[in-house]
Amino acid sequence: MNEWNLNDLYTGYDSEAFQQDFAALDTRIAEMNTLAETLGSKDPKSTLKAIIEQLSAYQTLTRRLGAYLSLRQSANTADQETVSMNSRFQIKASQSALASTRFQKWIAAQDLDALIPSDPCFQQHAFWLQEIRSHGAHTLSDEVEDAIGKMELNGSNAWAQLQEYMTSTVAVTMDGQDYTLSSIRNLAYSTDPEVRKKAYEAELKAYDKIKDAVCFALNSIKGEANTVSELRHFDSVLDMTLFNSRMSKATLDAMFTAIDEALPHFHAYLRHKAEVLGYTHGLPFYELFALMGESTRTFTVEEAKAYLIQNFTPFSKDVAGIIERAFDEEWIDFFPRKGKVGGAFCCNLPMLKQSRVLTNFDGSLSDVVTLAHELGHAYHGHRIENHSPLNTRYSMPVAETASTFNETVIMNAAIRDAANDEEKMMLIESTLQDVTQVICDIYSRYLFETEVVEKRKEGFLFSDDLEDIMLRAQKKAYGTGLDHDQLHPYMWICKSHYYDAGLNFYNFPYAFGCLFAKGLYAQYQKEGPAFVDKYNRLLEATTISSVEEVAAMADIDITKPDFWRDSLKIVENMIDEFIALSTK
Repeated sequence: MNEWNLNDLYTGYDSEAFQQDFAALDTRIAEMNTLAETLGSKDPKSTLKAIIEQLSAYQTLTRRLGAYLSLRQSANTADQETVSMNSRFQIKASQSALASTRFQKWIAAQDLDALIPSDPCFQQHAFWLQEIRSHGAHTLSDEVEDAIGKMELNGSNAWAQLQEYMTSTVAVTMDGQDYTLSSIRNLAYSTDPEVRKKAYEAELKAYDKIKDAVCFALNSIKGEANTVSELRHFDSVLDMTLFNSRMSKATLDAMFTAIDEALPHFHAYLRHKAEVLGYTHGLPFYELFALMGESTRTFTVEEAKAYLIQNFTPFSKDVAGIIERAFDEEWIDFFPRKGKVGGAFCCNLPMLKQSRVLTNFDGSLSDVVTLAHELGHAYHGHRIENHSPLNTRYSMPVAETASTFNETVIMNAAIRDAANDEEKMMLIESTLQDVTQVICDIYSRYLFETEVVEKRKEGFLFSDDLEDIMLRAQKKAYGTGLDHDQLHPYMWICKSHYYDAGLNFYNFPYAFGCLFAKGLYAQYQKEGPAFVDKYNRLLEATTISSVEEVAAMADIDITKPDFWRDSLKIVENMIDEFIALSTK
């Protein structure tokens, strides 16, 4: 039960199902290439139907194969057979790039306003079709698109695998014992302040072994991102990211305007926490996750399951049902081990109407919240699993909506039911820890990536350069809340989000998801059970709407700072309550 079961995908590389599907990929790509070479030989309506059928079948097949390979590699990055098989898969999949480009160009050139109303299939895919038309201005020649797809195999994808391998296999030594990076980072939640400090020092020391290699990975990935964004006629990598995120710059600016205004409240929370813990120059980085109050409660896997189901059932039996399935049907890989990637993620498997969740569970309340977060992604996947395969991609910002909503539900329920002020203070402070991460730390990551991407245009950034940029970003985001002599110059090494070339700036979506979810939760508190249907419809629309259109379904204008200010006000009130409770 401690590791996930992937048998519903495939039972192994030698299984008949995997062998058949892997071979079918060649056939599917050949059929796509044949269709791409004969575009225009039939009437537009039948051609468009053929394209939708081909791409739907191809996407279903590659998602199944790709998910299996990715999940196996995440569970054991040192598995040479998986690394080899994944490389073969990516090479095969890259051969579809030319056909996909030709399909998109053909679609963009059609009179979609006339075609879409003419057939229910086109109406079902209206958003997808219109999005392809909007991408037309950024689509390059067939040869260049094909070259970019192939370049990524031995470029950004390979560099990302290097970062994943280095961080999952590096030995971190503390008190003469070797730990994985994931397990040593989990010690930041230890109840022993000496353990927290020693773990932090051991972690920083371990990065000396791998920082140069990971430095080359980051430079190469961001260099490639700059090149691709320029080729596609975007003003910047951020501009390209927002375009792909279906989100306007006005929304991003409105959110960060509100965050900038609220930062002094977060700094006050951190300074107060530092004072309570006995520090006079702000909080050391290694004390960010030191729990205030009684924090001795730990959870077994079964206790975590019961706690989550108990607290989600009053909100939605459907959400609780997905959580129960995830535990009972072995969707979750729980514990850290050598070779397993750090952090946590959820992989939706719409072809199975399931998901898989990876976490590095050590029994803390924070780990239970992490489970709730990832299982929110699983519920989001559940809400869109009946969409067409071409209608199942949601953009980065709304990707964190259901997950962060889940966090809010579980923490608010726990705070509401706290047995006494001491427990209530501990729960509130635990929530503030998480929110500080997705506001202050995410802001520091956004500032860091912005500067790295810009400076990478001018030349190579060595490890010392990256450390300096990270420290300056942390000082600006955390302000006087942290001790500037006890920061974390290597956060760029361990955060995998920097290393996915297809998801540059995968930082601001967490702040978006946190604040958007808190605003939605405030509506739930006002509307009660009637809100749940609206919430479900909103999640279902995330794959076929812009970010602003999704928000409008809940009568929210996210292009103005007011909504974000209201969401942050909820957090500011929690900070005030925490300070009051901790000074009694």
